[in-house]
Amino acid sequence: MSRILAISGSLRAQSFNTALVNALQPFAPEGMQIEVYKGLDELPHFNQDLEANPPASVVRLREAIAEADGLIIATPEYNRSLPGVLKNALDWASRPYAQGVLAGKSIVAISASPGVQGGIRALIQLKALLRDLSNFVVSGPEISVPEVHTRLGVEADVQHVLTDPATAGMVTHVLAGLQDAIDNNAGELVARPLGTWSASLA
Repeated sequence: MSRILAISGSLRAQSFNTALVNALQPFAPEGMQIEVYKGLDELPHFNQDLEANPPASVVRLREAIAEADGLIIATPEYNRSLPGVLKNALDWASRPYAQGVLAGKSIVAISASPGVQGGIRALIQLKALLRDLSNFVVSGPEISVPEVHTRLGVEADVQHVLTDPATAGMVTHVLAGLQDAIDNNAGELVARPLGTWSASLA
C-alpha cells in the first residue's frame, strides 16, 4: 500500500483546495491511501536558528512527510503567486539544506481557484520550486482547476466530491502516474546527486 500525504496550501476553513484534496481518494489507484495533512497553521515562520531544535509543529510536519511514500500538494493563488504559508511549510521541510525530508519525494502538484485560470501561475511556481528542491514532479495533464466551485459537490456522509468528469479523468491519470513514480523510485533518483554531494562533505 502507498501512503500519500496531501497538503493544501490554504488555511481558509472553506478552502476549495482543501476540499479538492479531500475529494481525491475515489480516483486513487488500488492500494493508494491519501491522508490530508492538518496543522499548517501551527507552523512558525521559518527561522534557520531553530533548525537544530525545531518546534513540535515542525517536527510533526517533517515526520509526516518522511513517512509518506509520495505527496500531493495543492496551492491556491494569491496575488499571482503561491501563498506564504505553503512556501513556509516547504522551507521547513527542505531544511537543513541537503538534509531535509522533502528531497526525493514523488509529488503531484495541483491548483484550484474560483477564477477562470485555476491558479495556474501559482502552480507553475510551485512545480518549479519542487524541482529545484530535488523532487520528482509527476507530469501529465495540468491539474489547474478553474471555477472549482462548479466542479465540487456534496453527497450524504461525504464532505466533498469531484463532480466534473474531465477533471476526474485527469486526476485518475495523474494519481496513476504518482504510483508509477513511487514504484520506480523516481524521486530517489532525482535526489541522488544531492545526497551524494552532501555525503562527500561529511
